[in-house]
Amino acid sequence: MKLTVEDLWRIRRPAGVSLAPDGTRAVCSLTSYSMRENKGTASLWLLSTGAGRPRLLTTCGEKDGQPMWAPQGSRIAFCAKREWQGKKDEEPQIYLIDADGGEARRLTQLATGASAIKWFPDGKRIAFISWVWPDLRGETAQARRHKQRKEDKVKAHRVEHATYRFWDHWLSDGRVPHLFVADLRGGCRDLFEATPYELVRADPDQHCYDISPDGRFVAFGFDPAKEKKLDDEFDIVELDLKSRRFRNLTPGAPHRDYHHPRYAPDGARLACLSSNVRASPVAPNEITLIDRAKGAIAVVSKGWDRGVEAPLRWSGDASAIHCLAQDRARQHLFRFDLASRAPTALVKGGMVTEFDLAGDAVAFIRDEMSHPPAVYARRGDGAERKAESFNDALLRRFQLGASEELSFRGWGGETVQMWLVFPPRFNPKKRYPLLHSIHGGPHAISADSWHFRWNNHVFAAQGYIVAGVNFHGSSSFGQEFIESIRHEFGKRELADIEAATALLSRRRYVDRKRVFASGGSYGGYLVAWMNGRVPQGRYRAYVCHAGCFDWVSMFADDSYPFFAKELGAWYWEDFGKVEAQNPRAAVKRMQTPTLVIHGALDYRVPDSQGLQYYNTLKAKKVPARLLHFPDENHWILKPQNSRLWYREFFAWLRRFDPASRGG
Repeated sequence: MKLTVEDLWRIRRPAGVSLAPDGTRAVCSLTSYSMRENKGTASLWLLSTGAGRPRLLTTCGEKDGQPMWAPQGSRIAFCAKREWQGKKDEEPQIYLIDADGGEARRLTQLATGASAIKWFPDGKRIAFISWVWPDLRGETAQARRHKQRKEDKVKAHRVEHATYRFWDHWLSDGRVPHLFVADLRGGCRDLFEATPYELVRADPDQHCYDISPDGRFVAFGFDPAKEKKLDDEFDIVELDLKSRRFRNLTPGAPHRDYHHPRYAPDGARLACLSSNVRASPVAPNEITLIDRAKGAIAVVSKGWDRGVEAPLRWSGDASAIHCLAQDRARQHLFRFDLASRAPTALVKGGMVTEFDLAGDAVAFIRDEMSHPPAVYARRGDGAERKAESFNDALLRRFQLGASEELSFRGWGGETVQMWLVFPPRFNPKKRYPLLHSIHGGPHAISADSWHFRWNNHVFAAQGYIVAGVNFHGSSSFGQEFIESIRHEFGKRELADIEAATALLSRRRYVDRKRVFASGGSYGGYLVAWMNGRVPQGRYRAYVCHAGCFDWVSMFADDSYPFFAKELGAWYWEDFGKVEAQNPRAAVKRMQTPTLVIHGALDYRVPDSQGLQYYNTLKAKKVPARLLHFPDENHWILKPQNSRLWYREFFAWLRRFDPASRGG
């Protein structure tokens, strides 16, 4: 059976893996989606890192997530919106449940909600994040303001600060993320109340702060600038919970952007990530050590030409740091040895996206090109095993096509990597249409991963050979490769895609008269770029999802401070330089039919970009179709919207496929 979009939404998705202190069990949140209900529900599951079977732990909540095992191993904290003692939560709250089962009980009841939880080492307190109004004091005042805002008939946004939207939500109500502590015996305390301190406003999570092993200190990333912006440099600040004093651990110059702290087991040092954003807006995250007593700061992973991803986890003997990092279109879990300054892949991807360590065990979530995310475990013997079988029965029903990884000569004769995914029951004696699936970013990758929104196997099941080119600018191939497209967007990327098309067109099973290209975000930018710069007829049709069309009007997006750094100039300073990187500059030559897709809640690439592009094509009488979602953001996240997205996608390609009826 071929994989369809309906089947894609039947696949259950694990997240938030956390290990018990002895490493014998793990807990994860599992989301199941209903196409009919058009939504997902999440429950907690207990998994064995040995040979036991998974066990359902929670059933009452709709969105039980972010589970964290208590230090003593007796219970689990998690975040959820539930009904408790006859009252429904308006915002997510912290709940506690015994690890052996039973009813969950609510710990917090804050009008402003709770998220990003982390246990204190004594197991008697839990740290968490809540978005509050910094000018108010106490929970009662926060609740009163929250009620007033909710009931206010006027919903206008009033701002004067630079960063007022992020991805799909506004940052305009005056709230900022503060760090709280909840005592299991009752009561919560805002650690930042009546201070200028706050956490990062760009989706803070439990990795943006840490608690010292003795429970006395909390370290966190803080933007010291008066006006907060997405491209600011952060410091690591430490709060002494006993004296209530704050201390900047990363003062002075030369400065870097410091974030994601993690205390060493003995508390003497902090590890964090830092990057030299003054040198480049896409500078890699590097492992950095801070000596708390001496104040010495050392960037220890300079010799490793890969960017590091949070979280950071120390080994038990403090000799190594565990972290995630991309390498050649995959993401592995690495052990970075501090003595030798050498990384070793402890768990290889696919894409390893989450992990936890406890005792001699590691639990992690990994997906691959031909397998959706699943939870795995490894014990001291080094043997890796799958800790659950959530989707095994469903996946056995489908026949997936083979995938191939290859390298070829792209721009300037330099080596470029590409993935190919073939249709099920592929026959090399037949001829198949070719579909480019162009990744966004631009500093991202077409990875050895299972993508739910742009699934290569769903594409291939329609009869396409799917190509995912990791063009110049893609991550995971070294910093020089990432930096290569700065100030010249479109040039090298197009050369790489065209070289891939030429290479694949020489394969006898590729029908060179049936070549298509699709892309989202920066990939959408590239298909718009291609429309004005590739001879008509080379590609039968394009699909442009959430694509950038004009860098000037893109100033309406949430990340505009990066543009001058990436494009090389502000548009009012050097319009020619910016215009040279604009798809709209080649509008006169655009003739290829295009399906334009956009979401109204997309603030990263505002939907005006898609509307401009669509209107331009219609004015030029180029065949075009608009698919606009008023309830989606940069991504298509609702099952029924996703089903429509795939149907429109395939119908558009068939319309201009000469082998299809009416093509």
